[in-house]
Order: sequence, then C-alpha cells, then structure tokens
Amino acid sequence: MRERVVVERGYRNVRLNSEDVAEFAYQPRACRRPYRVVVLRKNLSVERGEWALFDDVRYFFYITNDFGIPAKELVLLANARCAQEQLIDQLKNGVHAMRMPVGTLVSNWAYMVMASLAWTLKAWFALLLPEDGRWAAQHRVDKHEVLTMEFRTFQQAFIATPCQIVRAGRRIIYRLLAWNPWQRVFLRGVEALRLPLRC
Repeated sequence: MRERVVVERGYRNVRLNSEDVAEFAYQPRACRRPYRVVVLRKNLSVERGEWALFDDVRYFFYITNDFGIPAKELVLLANARCAQEQLIDQLKNGVHAMRMPVGTLVSNWAYMVMASLAWTLKAWFALLLPEDGRWAAQHRVDKHEVLTMEFRTFQQAFIATPCQIVRAGRRIIYRLLAWNPWQRVFLRGVEALRLPLRC
C-alpha cells in the first residue's frame, strides 16, 4: 500500500536492492590486540515515482572484540541494539527526562523519575493491549506500533484527546469529542484496564 502511494504521488524513494557483509581485523598503533571490523554494504536505488534516478552504495562499519559470532548475526545484533539508543533519545527529547529544570540534586532526580514514569506508562499501556479474538493479527501489529511509538505521537494519539465529562444520575459519562486513527486501539486498552489486573 505505502509503495503504491509513493509511486503514484511521485515521492522520492530509496529502495534496497541487496546487502553484502565482509569483515577484517584492524589493530590501531596504540592498541595491543586487533579488533574485528564488520562491514555492511547496502546497494540502494533512488527512485522518484516510476523513474530510477541513480544507484547509491552506503557502507556501515561495526567494530567489536567478539570474534565468535558470525558476521551476519553480528549486524542483526547491532541493529537490534539501536532500539535502546532510540529509547535513550526518547527519554532525552520525547519526555525531556534529561533536562533538569530545578536546582538541587534530589529535585532533579525526582523530575527524571516522573518523566521516566510517563515513558513507562506508554509501554505499560501497550503491553496491556489484548491480542486475541478475530482480529488477533491486526491487534498484534497495533500493539507493536504503540510499543515502539515515539512519546510525542503517543501523547497526541492517546493523552491529548478532547473529552467531555458528564455527570448523569449515578454515573459519569466520558464523551470523546474528536476522532483519530488510534481511537479503536485506545478503546481496546480501556476495556483491558476495566478487567481485574493479574499480578
């Protein structure tokens, strides 16, 4: 679906044609032992609409002291670690956990803990989403997207939702005043939260 839209609207698209992995030993002059350098070459083609503009080759280097893991597995392992770097980036720039607005050490610690709890709330909400029923495959995809979602997007989709609260008789009614594509996921999460929590 996305590829078709990119072609129809004439957007610039970078397509991966092939990948090659190689490795060699490298020992800087000041070091006593060699290191292993794994090189990943990506052969890309840059396209706009249905036209291929030019071919592009990009190199990625991974330096390690682990000589036991095969080179292809090492690349996959390093790429999986990038999720942790994204988490650190989200803590710095998404919830601003590393920006200390107050003057004392204890206050800064409390601010960082509160901001980290906001990030944890997002992960907790995503992990509570059920994956069963007729649409289990789609629910699994939604759960993964919420789990890897940037905090600002999560805030716009789930937290900053306009809502009218009405007291009627002995009940409280919440009326959602706007629609967004994540509303069905939000309502499934609300249903999951209404069930008794299992510890």
